[in-house]
Amino acid sequence: MTIVKIRRQQIFYSVAILLLMSLIFGMVGFEYMDEKELAAIENQTMTAPSGTVSVVIKISQRILEVYSDGNLHKKYRIAVGKNKTPTPIGEWNVVWKDYNWGTGFGTRWIGLNVPWGIYGIHGTNKPWSIGQFASHGCIRMRNKDVEELFEWVPIGTPVRIEGRKIKVERTLKHQITGSDVSVLQMKLKELGYLNSRADGIFGTVTKQAVEAYQAEHNMEITGIVTKQMSDLLGI
Repeated sequence: MTIVKIRRQQIFYSVAILLLMSLIFGMVGFEYMDEKELAAIENQTMTAPSGTVSVVIKISQRILEVYSDGNLHKKYRIAVGKNKTPTPIGEWNVVWKDYNWGTGFGTRWIGLNVPWGIYGIHGTNKPWSIGQFASHGCIRMRNKDVEELFEWVPIGTPVRIEGRKIKVERTLKHQITGSDVSVLQMKLKELGYLNSRADGIFGTVTKQAVEAYQAEHNMEITGIVTKQMSDLLGI
């Protein structure tokens, strides 16, 4: 009986050790493959852009593009905001940069001038989230990728964020802010009524662009975008 009991214990411990080792190697292998899978898209330059730098973030594709003098220089895979905490679309600028900004933000922080919250491009301690709709609105990159980007983008760099289409549901008017205002501004720019940035702020210039649109379409000139006008604009 004693020998049988000892053998059972040996089998139990052997199985437990095998399961533990499998789990450890599985996690290591997953992270390795994950890092390899999520690396900056292959066959791209490692050199810094020589011209004026700008950034375009494509939310639907979860891709960040770096441009040099208007020409595509490099692409990175990123993570963006979840449905309930979307990444703010619009035309922003880099306004501050920092190292090791806080837990969960990786090794670099590149802050954007979004007027209704703190948003930025940063690293992550969750590399497996890259390629997903996973953040609270910020743009996540692998640490090694954001460290490279950090050196390439000076303060003032324009960052255009293109998102999944947001349906404008509320009435938009002077002094309102939000991603829906950015959608309106982008549409007015597309139609030639607005020449300024889509900064998500319904300021005087945006109001004047709305009034110009209303005048040309024989609408009451109020400078206010109603649901009816949003439907007419297709936003």
